[in-house]
Amino acid sequence: MTRAAAVTFLLLVCGISACAKDDKSLLAIDGEELDVSGKVLLVNYWAEWCKPCREEIPVLNKLADGNNNIVVVGVNFDNLPIAEIQKQADKLGITFPVLVAEPQGRWGQEKPEVLPSTFIIGTDGRWDKTLVGPQDRDDFISALNL
Repeated sequence: MTRAAAVTFLLLVCGISACAKDDKSLLAIDGEELDVSGKVLLVNYWAEWCKPCREEIPVLNKLADGNNNIVVVGVNFDNLPIAEIQKQADKLGITFPVLVAEPQGRWGQEKPEVLPSTFIIGTDGRWDKTLVGPQDRDDFISALNL
């Protein structure tokens, strides 16, 4: 096979696989593909060096464990290698899934500049609001209209 034919073949395979990919799924660092269709999604940006992030994580853990209609996912703000993200997530006690990579404008929002920040994505898969700064349980409950 010529080089041009090989490149063309690879582009076709990538294009077909991209079309077949479920736009509602997200990939976690443990390799799990998360299906968030029909659920409210909280996308929390965190970093190990962010003290308010560390204080907010237990609240998010409880929120993730206590509600079947909500999916909480984390995004490491520093875009570290997966092994380092996992190490930091374990150290911080994060029990909700952490994404492999920042979802880069998936919901029409830029990467936050302030930590912690949490995007709330509605059941329709559209951005609803952004919570900036540390949130407590009541803040999340209010923002989610629970």
